[in-house]
Amino acid sequence: MKAFHALPLLSLCLMTDSALAQTDSILPTPVPDTLPVTTAHIVRTFPHDPTAFTEGLLFDHGVLFESTGYEGHSFIREEKLENGVVLRQTALPPDLFGEGIAAWHHELLSVTWRDGLGFRWSLPSFRRAATLHYTGEGWGMTTLDSEIVLSDGTPVLRFLNPAAFRVTHTLRVTAAGVPVSNLNELEYVNGEILANVWMTNEIARIDPHTGHVKGWIDLTPLARQVHATDRDAVPNGIAYDRAGKHLYVTGKYWPTLFEIRTPAPADTRGQ
Repeated sequence: MKAFHALPLLSLCLMTDSALAQTDSILPTPVPDTLPVTTAHIVRTFPHDPTAFTEGLLFDHGVLFESTGYEGHSFIREEKLENGVVLRQTALPPDLFGEGIAAWHHELLSVTWRDGLGFRWSLPSFRRAATLHYTGEGWGMTTLDSEIVLSDGTPVLRFLNPAAFRVTHTLRVTAAGVPVSNLNELEYVNGEILANVWMTNEIARIDPHTGHVKGWIDLTPLARQVHATDRDAVPNGIAYDRAGKHLYVTGKYWPTLFEIRTPAPADTRGQ
C-alpha cells in the first residue's frame, strides 16, 4: 500500500493472521518494545527530488538508482548522489504504479503495485528487455545472494529465482512472535534484510533465515529534519554501497537523502 487511507492505528499485538490477510492498509506499530532500537545518526546529507514518490532505492557498482510510484509518475532513474540530478530515466506505462527495484547482473528488475507486472531493464541503456509476471502485490525488492526478495505488504517475504521470476520459498516475518505487516522497501545489508515498515519511522532488521526481527532502526530524527507535512511523506528507500560501506535512506517526497550509521551497542526503547 503506497497511498495513505485513514484507518485506526492498530497494534500488531492485536492482529491475527486472518486479519492481516483481509486488510491491505493497516497502520502497524512495531512491537514489542523489548527488541533493541538504534537511532539513526546522520553522517552526510544530499539533495533529493522532493516530488519523487520513492518506492525503491538502490546503489549498484557505484551508481544510484531510484524508482518512483503513482500512475503517470512512475520512473526508473539513475541519479548523481552528490547533487540529486537525474542523469537518465525511463517511464513506466502511464497506467502502472511503479514499485521496488533490484539489480541482477547487467539488469534492473522492477515491479508494480497491483498489476502483477514487472520489467527487466538493460543497463546502462535502460532499454526494457522483458516483462515479468507474478501473483499478488509488489512492494519492495532486494537481491540476496542468488535470489530476489520481494515484499507485498504482508508479513511474508517471497524469494524468487531471478531468471524465471518464480517463487522458490517464503519467509514469515515476526517480532517476538508477532507478525509484522506492511514491510515495504528492502535492502540486504551485512547478513540482514532491512525493511521500511510503511507508515512508521522504523526499519526492521530481519534475520533472512528465521524471519525474526532482531531489532529496529529509528529514523525519527530524519523525519523531523525534513519537516514533512504530507501524510504520505514517510520513510521509504534504503540503499547500501557495499564497496564503500555507506548506508543511505530517504523517504517519499523527502527533499533530502541521508547517509546514516547505527551505533552499537543498540539502545533499547524506554531506557
